[in-house]
Amino acid sequence: MTDNNHKTVLTGGCQCGAIRFAVSKVPPKVSICHCRMCQKASGAPFASLADIEHEHFTWTRGKPATFQSSSIAERDFCPACGTPLTYRLIGGPRIEIMTGTFDRPDLVVPTRQYGTESRLGWVVGIANLPSQTTQQNYGPEKMATITSHQHPDHD
Repeated sequence: MTDNNHKTVLTGGCQCGAIRFAVSKVPPKVSICHCRMCQKASGAPFASLADIEHEHFTWTRGKPATFQSSSIAERDFCPACGTPLTYRLIGGPRIEIMTGTFDRPDLVVPTRQYGTESRLGWVVGIANLPSQTTQQNYGPEKMATITSHQHPDHD
């Protein structure tokens, strides 16, 4: 985004780096969706999505593949690595970006939930589960042998 009216405020992309995007405004609505379609599309118990007008969103590298997940919506994903990227109503003015694809997902905090009829019962207790860091889980010796093929969270 190069014009003065649309300065980049957040960036992101897929796991392999083939697809990158930028947004020129902090998304005004960030939500979690528990509906069965979002569960399947994200491969997770819920999807977390940042909603923004198309005019504030730009693909900056690559072109995503698209799957029409219903009669009213399409979902974009990376054709190289499969990372789910967006959800959007066909012909709608907004796009919803999977929050885990932002370079700084900590800056897009959910404030509401949808599709709670499909929310898995155990989701509410996640924060209370025993937890470890990745280093604690694998140990420093194993961590030293791992080479990531994931694109860094920046260009």
